[in-house]
Amino acid sequence: MRHVWSAGTLADDDRGPVIEAPSVLFEIARVSGDDPIITRYGDADRLALYRKKFSEQTVVPPFKYSYAARIGGQLGWAADLLRVKPYSKSAWISLTAPGEAYDAVPCLIGLAFRIREGALLMTATFRSQNAYTSYLNYLPLADVHAAMAAKLEVERGPMRVFVDVPHLYLSDSPRVFPVMWRPLS
Repeated sequence: MRHVWSAGTLADDDRGPVIEAPSVLFEIARVSGDDPIITRYGDADRLALYRKKFSEQTVVPPFKYSYAARIGGQLGWAADLLRVKPYSKSAWISLTAPGEAYDAVPCLIGLAFRIREGALLMTATFRSQNAYTSYLNYLPLADVHAAMAAKLEVERGPMRVFVDVPHLYLSDSPRVFPVMWRPLS
């Protein structure tokens, strides 16, 4: 959120004005629902809804697509590839489809898996992401990551995240500020 707030510029969006920042790549050693920031500021009901988006094959309203349906059997294909070639850099799956409705293109557009030093690394590539609600995707993605590692019988390594257009909605500002700025002690 600080990256977007400090390096971003104003832009338009269907949901209102946003601040868009330059692309970002980062790594999370271990995604956990026990994170103190998520515990304090997270929304358990919205998280449950997002978990359904990642676990149910049918579209869960208010969403326009299901990540579970898009990921589908592709995880099996990626696991098979890594079993045959554990050194491979080709275990990428796409979550987009040619010619789909422009308003239903998912924010998460691809997942990549690599086995390095006995651990499964996962990269999630987002075309766009709301920095304020990003945890709603990271926690279900951690479940995908853990399931894939178990399927391959390897440890779960870090999750890498690339976001092409990280952003914050100006309307979320009253909720963003308390998360970004801790009181002085």
